[in-house]
This record gives sequence, C-alpha cells and structure tokens, in this order.
Amino acid sequence: MQRAGVRVGVGTRFVLDGEAAEVVEVAANDHGVSVGLRIGAGRRMVILGLRELLDSGRARPIADCGDTSADERGEPASIILAELSAVQRARVLERAGHIREVLTGYRAGSVELAAAGEPRTAFDPCLPLTRRYEAKAAELGVGVRTIKQWVSLFRSDGEAGLAPKPSMRRGVVGNSDERWVETALEVMVEHVDQSRPSRTMVIARTNARVAARFGEGVVRMPSRATAFRVLEQLERRQPTFRLSTKRNRDIAARPAGVYGKLRPTRPGEYLLMDTTRLDVFAVDPVTLRWVQAELTVGMDWYTRCVVGIRVTPVSTKAVDAAATLYQAFRPRPAGKDWPAHAVWPEHGIPRSLLVDVEAIDGPMAGAASPAIVPETVVIDHGKIYVSEHLTSVCQRMGISIQPARLRTGRDKGPVERFFRTLREDLLQALPGYKGPDVHSRGLAPESEAFFYLDELEDIIREWVAVVYHHRPHEGLLDPHLPTLELSPAMMFEHGMARAGYIEVPRDPDLAYEFLRTHWRTIQHYGVEIAGRRYNGPGLDPYRNVTSGYGGAAHGRWPIQVDSDDITRVYFRDPDSRRWHTLEWEHTPSLQMPFSEDALVFARRLAKEKYTYPDDRIAVADLLERWSLGLGSSMQERRMALRLSREHTDLEMTTAVPSAEVGDDDSDDELDLPGGDPGAGPIDEDDFYAEALEDV
Repeated sequence: MQRAGVRVGVGTRFVLDGEAAEVVEVAANDHGVSVGLRIGAGRRMVILGLRELLDSGRARPIADCGDTSADERGEPASIILAELSAVQRARVLERAGHIREVLTGYRAGSVELAAAGEPRTAFDPCLPLTRRYEAKAAELGVGVRTIKQWVSLFRSDGEAGLAPKPSMRRGVVGNSDERWVETALEVMVEHVDQSRPSRTMVIARTNARVAARFGEGVVRMPSRATAFRVLEQLERRQPTFRLSTKRNRDIAARPAGVYGKLRPTRPGEYLLMDTTRLDVFAVDPVTLRWVQAELTVGMDWYTRCVVGIRVTPVSTKAVDAAATLYQAFRPRPAGKDWPAHAVWPEHGIPRSLLVDVEAIDGPMAGAASPAIVPETVVIDHGKIYVSEHLTSVCQRMGISIQPARLRTGRDKGPVERFFRTLREDLLQALPGYKGPDVHSRGLAPESEAFFYLDELEDIIREWVAVVYHHRPHEGLLDPHLPTLELSPAMMFEHGMARAGYIEVPRDPDLAYEFLRTHWRTIQHYGVEIAGRRYNGPGLDPYRNVTSGYGGAAHGRWPIQVDSDDITRVYFRDPDSRRWHTLEWEHTPSLQMPFSEDALVFARRLAKEKYTYPDDRIAVADLLERWSLGLGSSMQERRMALRLSREHTDLEMTTAVPSAEVGDDDSDDELDLPGGDPGAGPIDEDDFYAEALEDV
C-alpha cells in the first residue's frame, strides 16, 4: 500500500531548486527544526529551516518506495467516483466486496462486520491466496489474471481503482483536428465587429484558410454535419450566431483574467452616475411633440439607493448632470400622498429613531431619497460628466472623479442593472413604450405618448421610493449573514450602523454651486427668469443697481436656478456672502410641479390600500394610482389619462384668479426680453431660438 507521507530524516532525498539533495543532518534549535542538505554529488551544503523547506515550494521529497506524485496518478478519487452513474457505482461496490472477500474472507473486510455464513470455505483466510484467486475467478467467470489485476488496483486506490477511468476527449467534437478547430475559432473572432455571418460561410473560410496555411490535404476536413457541431461547441467560447451582434461584442470585450471590482465599505464611498435613453416616448411641454426621453441617475454603490433622478429630452446637458448630483446633497421632498415607508427622514436622522408624534407640532416633512455625501463619483467619458462646471464643483467640494474605462459598461454594473429593472418592471407598462430595440417596437408607440417629461419623472421617482428601495436585492448582502435578503433601504441603515457616523457637507452653501447660473438685472420688482418674476428681502440693497461683474455678464447679477424646482431661486449677497431665497410671485397660489418644463398636472390619489408585501402588488397599485391599471385596455388607459388631464386643467383654472399681466411694466420694458435694459426689441422669429441651448 502506498503511503501519503514521507519520513524526513537523515538520508531522505529531496529535489531542491531542480537539483538532487540529501538530508545529512537534523538539528533542533530555538527557532524550530533545521536540516542540513548536501546538494548533488559535490560537497556543497545548505542549511534550511524545516518549515521553509516544506512550505516554500522550492523542494519536493523523493519517496523510496516508488510512490508516484499526485500529478502522475491521474484524477483524484473524488472525481472518479463522482463521475459514475448509479449503475456503475453499484457495480464498483459489488466488485470491491468480492476483492475484500478474496483478501480477508469477509465481504465487509472485517470479522466484526461478518455476514451470516462468512467466511465461506473457498475463501477461508487460512487458505493460500492463489487458491482464493482461483475460486473467485471461477465464481465470477473471469480469468485469474483479472482477479489479480483487480486486487492490485484495489490495494493501490481502493474502490476508485476499480472504477472505469474518466475519458477526456481531446477534440471539441469527436476526433476533429485541433488545427481546424483553432482556425474556425480564429475566423469567428474576426467577426466580432462585423455583421453576423452564416455558419456555412465560416466553414468555407475555415477550410480555405486551413488549406492555405498547412497545405492541401494535410489537415483532414470534417464533414458538414461535424463542422456544424464543432461551431455549436465553439459558440460557447465565442458567441457569433445565436445572440445579437451587440451582445456578442459585449461578451468579446470581457477581460480575459480574473474579474476585479471596487468594493465599497460604507455609504457614500462611491456614487455611480450614468445616463440612458428610456424605452418610452414622452411629450415635450414646450413643443407639445413626442420626444425620446433620457434618464440621468446617481446611485450609491454600497446601498444601491438612487439619490438623484432627472428626466430630460434628448440630449442631456451638463447642467442636468450637476442637478442630479445636487439631489444627493439636497434630496427632493417626498410626495404628500406617498406611503410612510417610502419617505426618508431628514438628513442626519436615522430611520429607526423613535419619535413621539404627538409632541411634534405640524406634519413631519420627509425626503424622497436619502442624503448621501459622495466621496468618489464614478462616471463615463460623456461630455456632460467631464464639463468644466461639474469637475470644478467636485474639486471644490473634495469629491474625487473616477472615470470608467471606455466602452466598458460593467464598470458601472449596478446602475446598468437598475436601468434594466426599470424597463422591465415599470416602463413596459406605460403608454408610449417602444421596447429595447427595433425588433421589439410596436406599430406606432409615439402615438400613445401621453406623459409629459415631468410627469414621467414623477412616476419614476415614486416607483423608486415605493418599490425599488424596499425590494430585496441579490447584490446586497452581509458576509456574516449571507442568506439574509437586504433591500437598499435596509442596506442604508446597515451602512450607517457599520460606519458609525453620518457625513455631512462641511458647508451646506456649497451645494448651491451645482445649480445653473442665470445672469439677470435686479429691477424694482425683483428679477425675471423665463417670464417668471422672483422677489425677496435679500434684493433690497441691490434694486436698480448695476453689478460689478464684467465680461459677458457686465452689469448683471448671478442668480442660481434649480431646474427641478422653479418655485424659488437663490441669490448670494456679495457683501455678507449669505444666500437668500427668492420666491416666485405665484408660488403661494399655485401648486406647480417641481420641474422647469412642467405644466399643471394635479393628481387625485386613492387612499393607501396595501402595505406592499409583494412587489407585483406594489407595481400594480402604483400604476393604478396613475390611472394605468394593468387590467385596463389601451383604449381605457387613453381615456383615463385624457379625463384626468382635463379634470386637472379645470381645477387649476378655477383655482387661479385672473392672471396679473404687466402689473409693473412700462411701455419701454415691454419691448425688452426679460426686462433687461439694453437688450433691444423682441424678434418673434428668434425668441425661442436659444430656448434649448446649454448656456
């Protein structure tokens, strides 16, 4: 029987650094056991610690009994036995019982486990082994040499020695020539960036290339059926025929080595930002035409919480990316009709904090998403993310910018997966859904586009808060509790408890730098932006005063505007360096959506019907709240949207008194765009020419 161990002592031989070595001395000292080795046939001596000799990988012992190493003995016993079918395993166990009976006289191999009538007379242990061989050969109907061979294999490897050896096929299919297989794979790789070829063309090119490279008749060409089977096997290594060409390119671009990833350890360590074109049409509130919408999101990598959402028409601008990042510092307020579990507490207050509701005066305000101060922003190489505005603000706020690799979507894998979840869980149930590609598009999806851009953003924001943040996520887990299913909201609480602190901006006023700057003059009635007048006490010292700014902004004052909330703008006093909030003159009387492109859309929402125990119920209820029940037909959905919008317009018309037009305008001011002196008369043809430009 072979042994797994080798005795180390004087005379034990090793292969050390490729040379033969023999132990000539073993000594114990304060640091352990050391051995003296004589290298080769010369007199060169080496003294090494026994642990270093055995663990460094430099030496390998040489057994005196002729034992072979693990590399020379083939597959491990566990692999050989695991490959057997139930019938083969039963046959091997039965054969092993016969061999144990030959060697010991008992099928179980021990007298303590002897069965009735054992040992049998022909296999009495007192008989010579040769007679027992002959008796067993006669019983099984095989030769004596076969029995001896079985005994030798059993003594060497146990039951695994009696099992049929695993058959490893060298070729991909049968005995196909490896040169033809490798050439076929080479041809398939060449079509990564090309249009999809047919299998017949790949086979023809492979045959021609093999003949030109190795000579005519040197390599045996496979038959057509065999060639098709070879390509089917190669499809696993290099997808070419089955998937879409875009998917094939993505698979081909995978790294060849071990996958690496950033591993966030706390909330806010990495913020992923990306923009995608939504698979649903919407209506532009300015032109009243259907447009393709783009979604820009900011996602905390550790918690998977979406902290910034912005829907814009094609194409997204740098100010939209800055506005999305601004929401991470200043979350949008939660909807007044949102369920309690979807509302986040104010920044710095844990969700699990116990508060006496009766001791609080007035309703408790909440946020639509958690406030997370990012340390590093992971972005792609889009122009909107590498703009001077965004990079300068991040530099001033101490936020690192880490660009992803070119055309490598897996570097922002979590946010890419969020886009897919959004499409499959929400967008495909909305009118105007056009599918992920041209092959999935309906007949005329643009004719069903009834949602305006701001309405679509409100739907996505509410779905994220109500459903996505409270759905268990496969990518969220605690290594100490791998079976515990965590949602982004639960992961946020876990991260806060694990990090032990909540990071807040060192200066809350720095968040205003994310907003877009509009240069306006300060009139006696305030400032005017896009036809809306804003006013506040902070403007009193500067009314009708020319600013000291020069250049393109000569004579005008900077006003910071949040595109998501047009009810107020912000002005910084140049003397006190304090920020002042300027409210729109119609804010007290109008309930406007928080969007610059918004039109009035007042929704009447049903009372909360469910506690959202199931994701499907949550999505169905959310669509029902928007008059888009899954059980309704497309015609019923259009009627519900029209009735809802007509009813909303009627309510807004009755709630708003007669509009105040030109209350303080003089005849000269009416000829000036925005009320700015020196701007010249209005050209009606060019008035909207720059309405969509990123200035």
